[in-house]
Amino acid sequence: MTTLHATAGYLPGLAPADVQWQALRFESGPTRLEVAVPVLRPDQMRTLAVRVGQASRRHLKTMTVSGIVDVVDRAMARLLDPADPYRRELDHLLPIVTGYDAEMVRLGLTAFFKTFRAPQLHRFVAEDFANPKLLDEFQPRPKGGAAKAFGPELLVHVWAGNVPAIALWSLVCGLLVKAGNIGKLPSAEPLFAGLFARLLAEVHPPLADCLAVVWWKGGDEEQATALYAEADTVLAYGGNDALDQIRRRLPVTTRFLAYGHKLGFGLVSASALDVLKAPATARLAAWDVMRYDQQGCYSPHVFYVERGGRVSPREFAQYLASELANLQHRFPRRALSLEDSAAVAGWRQGIELQAMAAGGGVGDVLFGEDGAPFGIAYTDEVKDLAPTASNRSIQVVALDALDQVVAQIEAHRPFLQTAGVAAAPAELFRLADLLGAAGVTRISAVGAMSSPEAGWHHDGRFNLLDLVRMVEIEQSAEVAADKLAPYAD
Repeated sequence: MTTLHATAGYLPGLAPADVQWQALRFESGPTRLEVAVPVLRPDQMRTLAVRVGQASRRHLKTMTVSGIVDVVDRAMARLLDPADPYRRELDHLLPIVTGYDAEMVRLGLTAFFKTFRAPQLHRFVAEDFANPKLLDEFQPRPKGGAAKAFGPELLVHVWAGNVPAIALWSLVCGLLVKAGNIGKLPSAEPLFAGLFARLLAEVHPPLADCLAVVWWKGGDEEQATALYAEADTVLAYGGNDALDQIRRRLPVTTRFLAYGHKLGFGLVSASALDVLKAPATARLAAWDVMRYDQQGCYSPHVFYVERGGRVSPREFAQYLASELANLQHRFPRRALSLEDSAAVAGWRQGIELQAMAAGGGVGDVLFGEDGAPFGIAYTDEVKDLAPTASNRSIQVVALDALDQVVAQIEAHRPFLQTAGVAAAPAELFRLADLLGAAGVTRISAVGAMSSPEAGWHHDGRFNLLDLVRMVEIEQSAEVAADKLAPYAD
């Protein structure tokens, strides 16, 4: 077996020899990768926080938003270049770390990085700020007076590792609001954030001390508490229990932005189920299921399919099974852990038991033989929204009308985010109103569920506005200042 070595994290001002390191081990086929992650003492964490905060005040907060966008754009140009050393390192190592197919990772990274180029980032800022110059200087307000948006002094990120490079979203948000940024690496994917920090420092050296990337073992309260005590804003991704533990550790004055588990689903209208459109829609649905094996918060677990089209919901499920089988040849599913294998086996067994209980009538039918790298459970009975075992496991539910979906999802409002819809325009907007009222915050095309647009409102919130505080100069202050000017009568 070949053993590779990599170093994770980014620690400006700290010498590697002064830091304790721990090895995280990953294996893929004949290759083992050992990733050294930094284990800082609480005093080192506090020193790092002070350094990042001071550097951001000196450099990052003096830059214009357009200047920051330009820096990120230049970094993205490097990451979109297949020959660039940073991109080559990602393409080589991330498949080993995540277990995902190398071609899936390569295509996924390219699509992801394209959403962080300058035009997309300017749109991203404009989504939250009608006048982006509010982030640079005081601007006149329609009601009178002036206002300016100030980002956090120190923004701490706690990242999840379910999807490669997902840390880029919040880190770029932190840069755009000119915060000092310290991110905590996920053990499941500890490579990208530190690599990106090194790239930014190379592209624009004044940013070198304005961000840091650290790690600590889950449950290590001493290190976490030391860093949280220095932050004025903490942004975290993860399971609800883990998020609750973070919230309990934070000072009451610290702003906490939590992004928990979500449950995606799709709706396929009868208008998408003729002999030409149904196979194409199934192909798009299969891509949503295949991308990162349903590990994203936006991945579908259930497709609700309307009766009345020339292609039946059951035939749609068969098309979907064929497309997933085809995709397995191009993008093989990653090797499952024992825990994941047991979850998939348990899910399949549950479907089979339900089918037996139905006595061959309505009920669940499973497409995909035992041992197949995907599974589709089809049912003619209206079913509540529920997670599958992921890893290319999907439920297809037949309905007389897509309006029936609302009753199946509204009880899960806290977990709703993305719905993929294949429907004609008038039906799309009618369904969107119903879905939005039920708690859905993002409605995409089927096939685009796992590829959010630049500037999307994550969980229905504002990416940048949630991070800033507005400082206002009231009109009364302007009027009073006029009376004290040299030109006053």
